[in-house]
Amino acid sequence: MEVVTGGTGCIGGVLVRELLARGKKVRVLVRHTSDLSLLDGLEIEKVPGDILDASSLVEAFEGAETVYHLAGIVTIMPGDRELIRRNNLDGTINVISACLRCGVRRLVYASSIHALKEPPIGTVIDESMPFDINCRRGEYDRSKAAASVEVIKAASNGLDSVVVCPTGVIGPYDFRGALTTRTFIDFAMGRMKITTGGAYDFVDVRDVAEGLAMAAEKGEKGEFYILSGERITMDEFMKILSEASGVEPPKYKIPAWIAGAAGMVSPLYYWLARKTPRFTYYTIDTLRSNSYISHEKASRELGYNPRPVRESINDTFQWMKENKIL
Repeated sequence: MEVVTGGTGCIGGVLVRELLARGKKVRVLVRHTSDLSLLDGLEIEKVPGDILDASSLVEAFEGAETVYHLAGIVTIMPGDRELIRRNNLDGTINVISACLRCGVRRLVYASSIHALKEPPIGTVIDESMPFDINCRRGEYDRSKAAASVEVIKAASNGLDSVVVCPTGVIGPYDFRGALTTRTFIDFAMGRMKITTGGAYDFVDVRDVAEGLAMAAEKGEKGEFYILSGERITMDEFMKILSEASGVEPPKYKIPAWIAGAAGMVSPLYYWLARKTPRFTYYTIDTLRSNSYISHEKASRELGYNPRPVRESINDTFQWMKENKIL
């Protein structure tokens, strides 16, 4: 039995399908507030619970061979640091304790590339980088780093645990509308008028799901693996979006430092306007960060082989059209 926390999320929903395709029996931990439409029609077991409710985790993990822990708070907005830390760190500690109590064979934790300490641009980011529990960028990154440290530490306390660190996730099957998916929609609808510079490493959600399954099967106890894809500049990204959608790219481009300054005050605008955030200082800072990232270890030890960004973008637009999202 494979148990997935966060199975109703962007990566989680694709992971559930990946596990089913591998012939696994799947149980998904679901909160009473979760939108379960993403799991409709799938032959899975749904168990009510919450990562902040330790007793519910023990019930959910009973008889599990592998637990994939994906649940948590993902945000690009400044906000309630205590809430973020409680979910991402304390929730992970609860998951570790429940795994030990239930005799789970393996725990696979989905962390983030931003949990790692970022070296200067020009240095390739790989698994030699430590987790940065004091990251300057924000509480999300710090909480993911601290949780990753706890999972690695658990390996020396009797739990067969492994961590994976995806980069920027894109791709089809995102019915929840994550930030990158909303960006695709805005672009295709002609709403994107301005772009900026910078670059980032993007990875397909299907490759991340496969990488998680590979980590469960082949990952070394107490190790972590970077699941990166392809580094691409924003100019190249806009060009591919244009070719895939048939929509002209934005006419105006502003320097990243100006966009960053605007990003400092954008959260206030989103709060007042009650709109879903598109860019903040966090996103601009990410585009200006070191995005030279290696997945060589995952490829060598797990057999991980991500697809090109262009293929992911084309497939995403095709999926949106087929599902009447565009």
